[in-house]
Amino acid sequence: MKLARAIHFDESDMNVFHSPARTGEWCISGGFEFSNWSNADLRGKARQAFTNGWLGAETFGRVTFVAVTQIEPHEMDALIVALASHFVEIYGAPSLEAARPAAKEELRQMAELCDEQDPNTVLTVTRELTEAGVKESYRIIEQREAGLDQFAIHGSLDE
Repeated sequence: MKLARAIHFDESDMNVFHSPARTGEWCISGGFEFSNWSNADLRGKARQAFTNGWLGAETFGRVTFVAVTQIEPHEMDALIVALASHFVEIYGAPSLEAARPAAKEELRQMAELCDEQDPNTVLTVTRELTEAGVKESYRIIEQREAGLDQFAIHGSLDE
């Protein structure tokens, strides 16, 4: 099974999100956070989180880019518990047992998005508010193969 981890190409996420995700943490779309939002909510850093932030499933911070990688079953189990706890603490789910199916579904959707991607494929998310609610779209940035000759200096040590 595959999921995606937060990656940072530079320090910009530290400046554009209220709470940036930690490099390497597992991520999901996290669009549920915006289900009751209106255009009035789309200001400043909140707008940036809405527009293109993945949700770190460990710190619950946001990140612009994620990379697809393998996840072990025990890691997925821990994420289900962490996300279910988040639903109880932040969104008022009545219990961990009640929140567990929603947590599993969020993780299943992310795993489905990642499953057919090669390792290290980079993903971005874009959201917009529509009459029907939040619409998400994803961009897949495939890993490019680079030949060694693009980086190595050819020559001989002999004169």
